[in-house]
Amino acid sequence: MVLRLRVAQWGMAQRLRGYAHRTDIAASVQSVWRALTEAESLARWCSPDAWIRAKTGGLFRATVDRVTQLEAHIDVCEPGRRLRLIYLPCAVLPEDEAVTDDFMLASDPRGTIVRLIGSGFVASELGDVQYRRMRTGWERALARLKVFVEQVERKAS
Repeated sequence: MVLRLRVAQWGMAQRLRGYAHRTDIAASVQSVWRALTEAESLARWCSPDAWIRAKTGGLFRATVDRVTQLEAHIDVCEPGRRLRLIYLPCAVLPEDEAVTDDFMLASDPRGTIVRLIGSGFVASELGDVQYRRMRTGWERALARLKVFVEQVERKAS
């Protein structure tokens, strides 16, 4: 009985959660990419303290949920196409799991489709709190990205 309980607890602790967001933006892929990867633009829609060195091996720093300062290593940077963040360990993220956010951009006849896939959140009480913060924080941030980029596009035309 004790062995079964420990196996069940281990299995529950190892379950991971993730999220997926899609945002359609009426702007070119290049405009959306600049907003994602230029520090000045990032600070306008993501968080005031946001900063990025957009290159493979670069760094991303922001307070996505407006509470938790996060830093991430950029392990994939394909201009105009993909940006993947691997978050560095901190007090609110699990040290034994890699939490990632993967931004993928695709051209669409109406503009750009932005997909964000977040993964690596341990299904636990503490993991659920950070999972909800990140999922909701990015949902809101992507809405701000849409408004920001579409306003920039309107002013440019």
